[in-house]
Amino acid sequence: MSASKLDAVNSERQGRDNPSFHQEEDDIPVNQTYYADELISVPDLNESKFSFRTLWAFTGPGFLMSIAYLDPGNIESDLQSGVVAGYKLLWVLMSATIMGLLVQRLAIRLGMVTGLHLAEMCYKQYPKTPRLILWIMAEIAIIGSDIQEVIGTSLAIYILSNQAIPIWGGVLITVFDTFTFLLLDRYGLRKLEFFFGFLITVMAITFGYEYVHDPPPQIEVIKGLFIPGCAGCGPDGVLRAVGIVGAVIMPHNLFLHSALVKSRNVDRKDKGSVKQANMYFFIESCIALFISLIINIFVVCVFAYGLFGKTNLDVVNLCANSTSSSSQEEIEEFFPSNNETVDADIYRAGLFLGCKYGDAARYIWAVGILAAGQSSTMTGTYSGQFVMEGFLNLHWARWKRVLLTRTIAIAPTLFLAIFADIQQLTGLNDYLNAVMSLQLPFALIPTLTFTSSPKIMGDFVNGLFNKILLLVLAAVVVCINLYFVVVTIQEALPPHWAIYTAFGIAGILYMSLVLYLILHLIEAFGGRCCARLPVTLLLFSTSNFMPVQGRSLVGLV
Repeated sequence: MSASKLDAVNSERQGRDNPSFHQEEDDIPVNQTYYADELISVPDLNESKFSFRTLWAFTGPGFLMSIAYLDPGNIESDLQSGVVAGYKLLWVLMSATIMGLLVQRLAIRLGMVTGLHLAEMCYKQYPKTPRLILWIMAEIAIIGSDIQEVIGTSLAIYILSNQAIPIWGGVLITVFDTFTFLLLDRYGLRKLEFFFGFLITVMAITFGYEYVHDPPPQIEVIKGLFIPGCAGCGPDGVLRAVGIVGAVIMPHNLFLHSALVKSRNVDRKDKGSVKQANMYFFIESCIALFISLIINIFVVCVFAYGLFGKTNLDVVNLCANSTSSSSQEEIEEFFPSNNETVDADIYRAGLFLGCKYGDAARYIWAVGILAAGQSSTMTGTYSGQFVMEGFLNLHWARWKRVLLTRTIAIAPTLFLAIFADIQQLTGLNDYLNAVMSLQLPFALIPTLTFTSSPKIMGDFVNGLFNKILLLVLAAVVVCINLYFVVVTIQEALPPHWAIYTAFGIAGILYMSLVLYLILHLIEAFGGRCCARLPVTLLLFSTSNFMPVQGRSLVGLV
């Protein structure tokens, strides 16, 4: 690249506008999805004292966000960690939840300060080609999560109907019940938030019942939460620990949360009001994720207490001496009469609970799974709507969006439900968690980039300590997730040069996009020297930079 071209590009960079911390209202695309015309009023935010009344007005978005921490994929990851490692991985669960809270805080600040959610900001900041790739990655994550929700809901219906409704029938029911729940939002945003609160309460009661019915030793629970390590866990324990992180921190949740905070009527031109709003949203998120952590702990501990160290034969003998209505043939189908360690999933967990505590415990478990599946289905629908509208500047009716994503999610699930058995269906969860883990950098890195740029955030930009902390956190989470993906692929696929070649090519393309995002991140962190490298200017031309009404939000390529 010639020196003249370098000078021209650098001049263009230096000449870009440096806007104030907020945008004018005309700069903000109208979001028709989440009640843009029904903003919830909040009390005066100029008061310096903390107010529970004000906190109540901001309560809602954090609880909808927390549902992603309680979806069927997370529940299965919880019970598997309890079966494999007992209470020893509770500290990983708590650490992952705290890491998730820090990441969600970025999403709050981005949406509240700029008035744009993550997908809308990506639309403004990235050229068309990488923006479309990011959109596809976000859609893959949402569809993967949707498949997990379909599986969990269909299994719950199968159990609650006492097997009268087959798995494939439950899969089809999930299409129609989603449309039914979407009718609820006609009654207003606040009522919809209350409904989600009700579903979280159902999960807390059902999973909490399993916990208190036969409580585990509390000293072991406390040790598991506060003493890091997993002595004697082996490779399976390490994989379960990695799986917990991958299941808890969900990429589509960043798009969701950054959009949900826009539902409160806050004067973004008033820095004091924005600061107070950020604080109340963060407190609400702390409460919501604390509740989700407690529910997840319930699930881990129930199965750590009941199945850790147990063999299939132990469960068969337990069921033979129980009052469970499950037939001996069904028990031995899922728990072969051998001395191998138990391999648990959502359906096996229900069978075990029915044998140990009676059929009531099994049905209560199914109700909790049903609530998890239905609540995460609804939030997944909103995530998909925000992603589509933000990345493509395209507005679809919710029912069209649901029909599209549900069709894509149900096609493979219905095929497996008809032609495969329950064990193969539930075995999809690990692979789906791996798929979603791959998508995390494409939501996490842009979030960190935008919130670290003073040209976007102004006075609310991440400080130096937060930048370093969040950068390390992002690197750790991404590396953990990539390890989980590699191990999962190695276990699932046979070693063959063609397979390795295909994944090698895919890996190169994947890392190229990650590198692209990292270069943006470096520039947002103030690394202008990296952005001026000839190879950077050659690969990432500024010719396609997307301005906002003649001015850029941030000086990125």
